[in-house]
Amino acid sequence: MKQTEDEKIRVDKWLWAARFYKTRSMATDAVEAGHVHLNGERPKPARALKIGDKLRIYAAHGEFEMTVRQLADKRGSAAIAVTLYEESPESIAKREQSREMQATAPHFDHPDVRGRPTKKWRRELHSFERKQGRE
Repeated sequence: MKQTEDEKIRVDKWLWAARFYKTRSMATDAVEAGHVHLNGERPKPARALKIGDKLRIYAAHGEFEMTVRQLADKRGSAAIAVTLYEESPESIAKREQSREMQATAPHFDHPDVRGRPTKKWRRELHSFERKQGRE
């Protein structure tokens, strides 16, 4: 539900309604951990948010800099959530650049090595180590 201009909404509730966090408790934890900055300051989760406020959000899916355009206290569809804020062009470009860098970065993990080695993999490792020791 969208709010009028004179009403205020909690930061954690708005972050949840704008779909930056999956649950309100995750939004509250993020605000308390300092992953959200309101007008350059670290707010408390219950801090009132109003239209025109500047937010910087550090989330698992990227870093966002935005201006609050509308207030909402209920979580709606993704199409509605996008109308609640206006992201800065610099933020969009920075996030795209970091996404590109992650995509082109080399991955060094072996697909067979996850967790403990299997019996077969352990035997192959021991065999390799024995052959290396003889030379």
